Amino acid sequence: MKINLDLHTHTVYSHGKGTIEENAISAKEKGLYGIAITDHGFSHPAFGMRRRKLAQMRQDCITAEKNTGVKVLLGIESNIRGVDGTIDVQPKDYGKLDVVLAGVHKFIFYNSIADFGKLLIRNMCHDKFKIKATDKLIKYNTACYVNAVKNNPIDVLTHIGFGCACDAEEVAKVAADYGTYIEISTKKNPLTDEEWRKVIDTGVYFVLDSDAHSVDRIGDTALFEELIKRVDFPLERIMNIDGKIPTRRFAEYKKKHGIE
Repeated sequence: MKINLDLHTHTVYSHGKGTIEENAISAKEKGLYGIAITDHGFSHPAFGMRRRKLAQMRQDCITAEKNTGVKVLLGIESNIRGVDGTIDVQPKDYGKLDVVLAGVHKFIFYNSIADFGKLLIRNMCHDKFKIKATDKLIKYNTACYVNAVKNNPIDVLTHIGFGCACDAEEVAKVAADYGTYIEISTKKNPLTDEEWRKVIDTGVYFVLDSDAHSVDRIGDTALFEELIKRVDFPLERIMNIDGKIPTRRFAEYKKKHGIE
């Protein structure tokens, strides 16, 4: 099993250690068809990419692709900012991007004080002190994911449940309905084996991504190789491995609406 197109990699433009070209070189050395540069979203004050850098990032992607022969897509790992599903990618950004991922992250600019209190403070307290999340908080977190998928042309939901306990089965059902992939992250695995089995049963499609913050982890599959010994993932529904190239909801949205 091998990742063909790693849709989740970071660079020095946000929280990563390598340049775009260094990521592409690593991908070439490992025999990948391509990578997506998906640095952290604009609303993260410390680690977020900046809109003013998008033109330079695009040029870096073009140069890296030319120099390595590896397909290099420009994307973003956007932040889910509240229960209404708002992410920090706006329609004005669509023409500058190829791929849109979305996930929950700490210490971003949230939509409201209420979202700050729940999405950050309550989740962080439950996570830090290993206290099981309340049903009410799980319902809130689930709504954040579900509304993000419903209201935005998101390609991939990243590391669902990480620091944000949710009803993964419900999230997966909506993702399946809207054509959004659930990420199987080889950096972190926040779901239990039983949660994964329920997610699989929804019929949702997956992508396997490294979430690499350093060049050596591009295309890494080690964590998944352990997970698959316990959970029977349908490999035919993991759409970026073994030569497969996934269709992308965001690209289809842009085509439908004439966005270039």
